[in-house]
Amino acid sequence: MSVTQDKARKTWTAKASYMNDLGERKYKTKRGFKTKREAKDWESEFLKKIKGSSDMTFASLVEVYMEDCSHRLRLTTLAGKRFLIDSKITPFLGHRSIQEIDPKDIRKWQNWLLSQKNKNDKPLSQTYIKTINNQLSAIFNFAVKFYGLKTNPIRMTGSIGRKTADSMQFWTREEFDTFIESIDDKPDTRVAFSLLFYSGMRVGELLALTLSDFDLEANTVSITKSFSRLSGHDIISEPKTPKSKRVITLPGQIVEMVVEYASKLPYYEDSQRLFMRTKHFFTHEMDRGCRKSGVKRIRVHDLRHSHASLLIELGVSPLAISERLGHEDIQTTLNTYSHLYPDAHNEVARKLEGVIEGS
Repeated sequence: MSVTQDKARKTWTAKASYMNDLGERKYKTKRGFKTKREAKDWESEFLKKIKGSSDMTFASLVEVYMEDCSHRLRLTTLAGKRFLIDSKITPFLGHRSIQEIDPKDIRKWQNWLLSQKNKNDKPLSQTYIKTINNQLSAIFNFAVKFYGLKTNPIRMTGSIGRKTADSMQFWTREEFDTFIESIDDKPDTRVAFSLLFYSGMRVGELLALTLSDFDLEANTVSITKSFSRLSGHDIISEPKTPKSKRVITLPGQIVEMVVEYASKLPYYEDSQRLFMRTKHFFTHEMDRGCRKSGVKRIRVHDLRHSHASLLIELGVSPLAISERLGHEDIQTTLNTYSHLYPDAHNEVARKLEGVIEGS
């Protein structure tokens, strides 16, 4: 352990010595501190983090937690988790020792979170608030399990937010047709939204598609990858879950639309992405189309719900819908869309009546 002064730059440098998991001595150096006290504080906090001390600050705990998550989660998932923590949790709790954070502090944080607004100056959604609260609880559970924290303070305060939204937003076939006519001036927008509505695929899956993913004879598309943009770089990765890898049957008209669109792309190759766009672009196009057409505003992701709603209306079985959407199990599908089966119990009664009358 040492703290030295750089007299030329009038700054301080901290150098910490520690043993890694393999028993090897390592050193960590950080320069540029304005005072000797700042350098010593950094050194002390760094060693607490390395040793897994429950005296470490919440900000240090987050670094340890994120490093652990990096071995288990996709890059895009990690980026989303990091943004959520850095923007909604660390600013309030980061400087505090994890041992000192008590239920009263959590209550203050929850009240602060409930007062926050999104980029459109509207209150955060109840589902997003629930997600943030759950994330903080997960970090504290991590500290309890591995770093000697006695209790998770969130258990005393209870949760906030709701697991599900007030109501699911989706379009009928008629609403989609009205919308699609209004954005017919941009071929990539028209084809992309048509694929989303008639396949139920996720936006990231759509953006990763190449023409070689389509079987033009069987009228199917293979979902094997997902696209995201991370720190200015295009990332092609595995789909969200193992069941997300699937083959989706498509109406012949949609496949023909895709082929015609691809044939008009300049310098197109089968291995090139069909839609050289980002999720932000299609969000903007959704806004534009809703304004022009007058249909109610939904999210791009809600086209997936619209597809499920259409299939339910057509009498498609929950199992087939689950496989088509790439859900991990049929229970996920039933939990998400059970409210779209309003006549299910009446149908059971009618069938039982038929059994009785036929006996």
